[in-house]
Amino acid sequence: MRLEIKDLHVSILDDQSKEILKGLSLTVNTGEMHAIMGPNGNGKSTLAATIMGNPKYVVTSGEILLDGKNLLKMSVDERSRAGIFLAMQNPMEISGVTNADFIKSAMQTRLSEGEHVPLFKFIKALDKSVADLKMNPDLPQRYINEGFSGGEKKRNEILQMKMLKPHFAILDEIDSGLDVDALKIVGENINNMASPDFGSIVITHYQRLLDYIDVSHVHILMDGKIVRSGGKELITKIDQDGYDWLKLELGLEDMEEPKKAVLGVCGAKKTK
Repeated sequence: MRLEIKDLHVSILDDQSKEILKGLSLTVNTGEMHAIMGPNGNGKSTLAATIMGNPKYVVTSGEILLDGKNLLKMSVDERSRAGIFLAMQNPMEISGVTNADFIKSAMQTRLSEGEHVPLFKFIKALDKSVADLKMNPDLPQRYINEGFSGGEKKRNEILQMKMLKPHFAILDEIDSGLDVDALKIVGENINNMASPDFGSIVITHYQRLLDYIDVSHVHILMDGKIVRSGGKELITKIDQDGYDWLKLELGLEDMEEPKKAVLGVCGAKKTK
C-alpha cells in the first residue's frame, strides 16, 4: 500500500491566515519506516494530526491519498478502519473503559459484518503484547491511561498498535517522557512491527529512539516543508550539529519558531 501526501497546505481552523504546512510532499510505502525530525513548532505534529483527521486543522490545498483514495474525504473512523493509526503525543485518560474492551472493540470494527474477534486468540495476543512491552499484567483490566505515568501511556499506544496491526502508523513523539529502559523497549517493539504490510512515520526530535528502529528514510521538516531527505547519515548529522547548519543553508537562520498548536481530538478539507 502507499500513503501519498502531495503539496499539502494546512492552516489552523481558528486562524486560517496562519499557514503551518506550506507545500509538504511525502510518499510512504508499506515495508518502509520513515523518520521525520525537525525543530519544535515547524509542523511535525500538525502533519500527524492532519493525516488522522483532526478538525482543528484545515487543508487549504493539496492531497493525501491512500492507495489512490482521497483520505481527506474520510471521517476519522473511516481512516482508522482503512489502516491508519496515530500514536498520540498526549494520550487521553478514559475512565470506565478497560484497555481490553477498547482494543477488542477497535479490532471488531475492522471485521466484516457477521465476523467476530475470537476471544481466546484475542486474550493470548493481548497478554503476549503486554509482556513484550514489559507492562503490568493487570493492564488489560485497567481503565485506559487512568493513573498511568507518561511512559506507561506511551507504551499503551504501542500496545494498541501491536494489536490493531495498521497498514500505516504515525508515531508522534512517542519517545517523549520515556526513560532509557522504556525507550529501548518501545523502539524494539516498533522495529519488530516491520513487515511488507506495515509502514510507519516516526516523528521525533532526538536520535536516541532511532538507535532502536531500522528506519529506511529520514526527513527534516522545517518551516512547514520537508527540506531535506536522506538516510541514516542525516540522523548522525543532526545528532552532532543540530539544525543551525541547515537553517543557515536555507536562509532560515533568523526564522522565529511559531507557537506550537495544541492537538485536539483528532484535517478536514476546506470546503467552499
